[in-house]
Amino acid sequence: MQLSTGEKIYKVVNNILLFIVALVMLYPFIYVLAVSLSDVVAVSQGRVWLFPIGFNLSAYERIFSQPILWVAYGNSLFILVVGTLLSVFLTILAAYPLSKKRLRGRTFFTFIIALTLWIKVPMIPFYLNMQNLHLDNSLIGYIVAFAISAFYVVILKTYFQSIPESLEESAKLDGASDFQILWRIMAPLAVPSILTIALYYAVDKWNGYFWAMTLLKDERFTTLQVYLKKLVVEMNVTEEMNALGDLGNIIPETFIYATIVVAVIPMMIIYPFVQKFLIKGMMVGAVKG
Repeated sequence: MQLSTGEKIYKVVNNILLFIVALVMLYPFIYVLAVSLSDVVAVSQGRVWLFPIGFNLSAYERIFSQPILWVAYGNSLFILVVGTLLSVFLTILAAYPLSKKRLRGRTFFTFIIALTLWIKVPMIPFYLNMQNLHLDNSLIGYIVAFAISAFYVVILKTYFQSIPESLEESAKLDGASDFQILWRIMAPLAVPSILTIALYYAVDKWNGYFWAMTLLKDERFTTLQVYLKKLVVEMNVTEEMNALGDLGNIIPETFIYATIVVAVIPMMIIYPFVQKFLIKGMMVGAVKG
């Protein structure tokens, strides 16, 4: 179809505005990356705003020489991988039965799960409960405590409801069990929604800060976000760097920004692989077809 003059103008203006919005959202990361790679003199003088000036990798060399960074990185990756897999697995096991009308007490269970979206457990009772269950100061305990989200259960439940029941009936006629139907038919059909939920779980676990700081007190269990807080919020970077000896071509700003760049690498690697499923999964899972 041939576009009218007004539609052409709208398309051009819309593309320009979207391009500007994309630049505005992307610029903070570009700036952080540029500062982390720039010479300390240029950074101190405020001359870095888009591209690195005086290419310098000293901050990254110093970061990767710190044992605490690798400990924090390893803990965060463990929580990311194991926690996301467990969360997705439990979410599927919860959502699929709730999507079936033949489940006795389905309305009651759905209401109880949805109730947790409206009523949140206060922090102090939750913390005391974690202590009493001996789940604090443990990576496994931390993963179990935040293993499932009611919101994602509801989304995946709605997705399963959108799949025609005739597929399940045909499989049952062929002698398939409920577990076989779930893992061989329903789960493959729900891949867009499952990957979308997995991405959100992964982001939540990678960016988790408050409860990681509160529950994981031992330095052996320090996560990357807690370590970043120590550098950025408390501004202890100078003390940390002085403990390492000669600062060389490093100042607090370059060191902090280099650490931030290193911290966002996993999400930058994961997101492109699931981005194409993101919109499709959320839209299909949000409306019953």
